[in-house]
Amino acid sequence: MINTPSNAWLLKPEAIAKHDRGGGAATTPLVTKGLGAVGFITGFTEFQGGAKIPFHYHNCEETVMLIEGHAWFDIDGESFEVKPQDVTFIPAGVPHRFRNASETQSMKILWVYGSVDANRTLVETGETRPIAAEHAS
Repeated sequence: MINTPSNAWLLKPEAIAKHDRGGGAATTPLVTKGLGAVGFITGFTEFQGGAKIPFHYHNCEETVMLIEGHAWFDIDGESFEVKPQDVTFIPAGVPHRFRNASETQSMKILWVYGSVDANRTLVETGETRPIAAEHAS
């Protein structure tokens, strides 16, 4: 990571620690509150073949772009096919999840949360965790 005199950053994802989300998914935080962000945070999540994350929702808006692979986006009782460069917008409080459509190839999503204080609540358990706490070094 390179920090410039104006406090801008150039991030090198290969040098940033990944955080295991379980079930074959791992997240890499990118722009965070720790870098000085005040309006949003970003990162990406990689899914191994067949991986999926549980239904969850956030306390803020989220947008997700599929960077590579093939995915399913589950929301509002429906499943939508997602191909590279497709983008979602998810309002706060709406349960959703992403699933890797391939059993053998990985997929990767880039996510942006509309708050540096974003959190994730798992639908099944009601457990809520701050997104930033998941990525603390």
